[in-house]
Amino acid sequence: MKALVYEGPRTMNVREVPLPALQPDEVLVRVSHAGICGSELGGYLGHNSLRKPPLIMGHEFAGTIAQVGERAAGFQVGDRVTANPLVTCGECRYCLNGASQLCGARKLLGAHRPGAFAEFAAVPARNVYRLDDHVSFAEGALAEPYACAIHVCRLLALAPTDRLLIYGAGPIGLFALQAAAAYGVRDAVVVDLNASRLEIARELGGIAVTSLDDLPGGIGEGFDAVIDAVGAEATRQRSAAAARPGGTVVFTGLHEADSRLPVNDMIRAEIGTKGAFAYSRDDFETALRWIGQGRINLLPWTETTSLAEGGAAFEKLIGGPGKIAKIFLTIEQEAQLG
Repeated sequence: MKALVYEGPRTMNVREVPLPALQPDEVLVRVSHAGICGSELGGYLGHNSLRKPPLIMGHEFAGTIAQVGERAAGFQVGDRVTANPLVTCGECRYCLNGASQLCGARKLLGAHRPGAFAEFAAVPARNVYRLDDHVSFAEGALAEPYACAIHVCRLLALAPTDRLLIYGAGPIGLFALQAAAAYGVRDAVVVDLNASRLEIARELGGIAVTSLDDLPGGIGEGFDAVIDAVGAEATRQRSAAAARPGGTVVFTGLHEADSRLPVNDMIRAEIGTKGAFAYSRDDFETALRWIGQGRINLLPWTETTSLAEGGAAFEKLIGGPGKIAKIFLTIEQEAQLG
């Protein structure tokens, strides 16, 4: 099969590779659409320790079942599906208590095992979900990043009256804005330096600014809930400073490994902080259900290109894509098994 292989910093090429070895409890998905994640941009640049060449990246995807393992019950060839790419043990205390994202044995498709920037991807059947007939493959591929945003909002325990601040208007920040709206939040501010991304945030109903200094009347007493979807020391510090006394900050961006924080100020103001990594199975299922109900709409700000143009798509996202929040790679459908 054809696959887009990461072979070193800023080097990706389409290669002929063997089909994934299908385990008895897995299904083989013929990939239709696969989205490029921000973490994969870091990997492409050589800045992400999880992604080591040679590697087939890709963990946001949807397609059709091409083959069913002998112990993979409940699916048949031709089913339209998406997949939770976070493969966990299913037996530890975290998996059994609704926090599978914390499983010590977790493995991510496109990092620890071959991913979806290819004609086919092998996935454990328990991680696969059918798509409703009215849900497109592109929408199905958005379930994974949307699940990340739902997880953040769930940790914040948002109430409709909350004032929300989001640092970062990338896909996770924009999805968090929409997830918060599903929780009833109507007062949400998005901060980013990218004018095109701020336009998207405004069109999604957010108050979009390049600095909190641009807010009419300032921040007042502060924000009830703050999301740092960037992960730089500066945005982490500003997130903590912007929370009201008793407010909550969730850190989900992974841009920098270490940061200084104003801990004494946070103690005196009783600022709660949480980390948010990936999503639970329930978050993923909620994302898929809400997509089917039409609660999100990021497709107008997406672009689709062929797998062969994958390297160019990565470069475009790094260099400045304009008013594009996500690029999907599509795989030629003449792909054949064997």
